Amino acid sequence: METKKYSSFEQIEIELEILKLEKELSFQKILWNGQKIKESFAIPSLIIGILGSYKSILSNTYSTILQTGIPFIIKILSNIKKRGD
Repeated sequence: METKKYSSFEQIEIELEILKLEKELSFQKILWNGQKIKESFAIPSLIIGILGSYKSILSNTYSTILQTGIPFIIKILSNIKKRGD
């Protein structure tokens, strides 16, 4: 890193002000990121994340369950009716 050379106190003051603003900006970014992390670990966010990740899996298996499950249920119900006769 190159050493800066200043020709006046005004340049030093400007550089210090810039560094102060950069420091405040970095601090605010850290606070904002901390808040986002806190929100992501909140119960509603976790539930939404879990459901979102399994949504595609469940949507594909839902039709499979219906295709195999409904005939099976109909068969069971028809057997119950036959026994009742």
